[in-house]
Amino acid sequence: MAIEKAALLYNAFTTLLILLAFPRMDHPAQMIVERVLIAGGTLLLALLSRLYPCRLTGGIRAGAQLLLLSYWYPDTYEFNRLLPNLDHLFASTEQWLFGCQPAVLFSERLPQLWVSELLNLGYVSYYPLIGLTFICSLLFYFHRFEETVFTIAASFFVFYLIFLFVPVAGPQYYFPAIGLDNVAAGIFPPVNDYFNFHQELLPGPDGGVGFFYNLVDISQQVGERPTAAFPSSHVGLSTILMILSWRDCKPLFFVLLPFYLLLCLATVYIQAHYLIDAIVGFVFSFAVYFLVTRLYRRLFARGVYA
Repeated sequence: MAIEKAALLYNAFTTLLILLAFPRMDHPAQMIVERVLIAGGTLLLALLSRLYPCRLTGGIRAGAQLLLLSYWYPDTYEFNRLLPNLDHLFASTEQWLFGCQPAVLFSERLPQLWVSELLNLGYVSYYPLIGLTFICSLLFYFHRFEETVFTIAASFFVFYLIFLFVPVAGPQYYFPAIGLDNVAAGIFPPVNDYFNFHQELLPGPDGGVGFFYNLVDISQQVGERPTAAFPSSHVGLSTILMILSWRDCKPLFFVLLPFYLLLCLATVYIQAHYLIDAIVGFVFSFAVYFLVTRLYRRLFARGVYA
């Protein structure tokens, strides 16, 4: 399937990067073994589908690659930790554009529990949005299923390729590292390789601590790393999901819309991203959608999966 080809290509490219940077990597041998196992599992699932070709096995193959995105995301940290951090440039640009740090101001001005819970609900809706789009395409728009899952996965990989080489951790990591007094004074010193040795994530704004706040905090403590802040993949990928749902299933679009809007706001509210990360993520998503759909139709389109 096209999604598997995209995943294997990303796997091969990052394996090459590991080999090139082997002496500087933290655990390169383990990373290579994991990549070999992932590639082997991908090929085994493809063989299973050859033996039992049906919608179910096709869904399992595609679903496995989407689940593996949760592996590839923190993996970007293992590469960009080797590069000098760039957060000082992004925070300085934010200060120059807006005269403040919107990520700080947003949560300070709206600390109420109901605001916090709504926005954290939006943030944790990210993976359910992907899951609903996947299920809807598998069950009701199967003639577009392979293109849909390829578009989602390939879009993720485009963002991940940027994350490999643009080491930006975001306010929730950078501001505690430089001190909130510096942030208040508009002073944003470089931290160079600080995040090569520190990946502690401080809790988000604690104005309203409720169920969804705790859910976001737990998920970030488990899967978050000081990486992948620019551009915002949460905003970018959720925008692409909205484009897909508008194209294929407008009722789904209107179901997802309120969660999408909350999610976009939440990325700045919980200080996961600078406002410019979210803005660029939104704009960039349209270019990524155009790129990956054109790529699919030129190289992989072959009708309904069988």
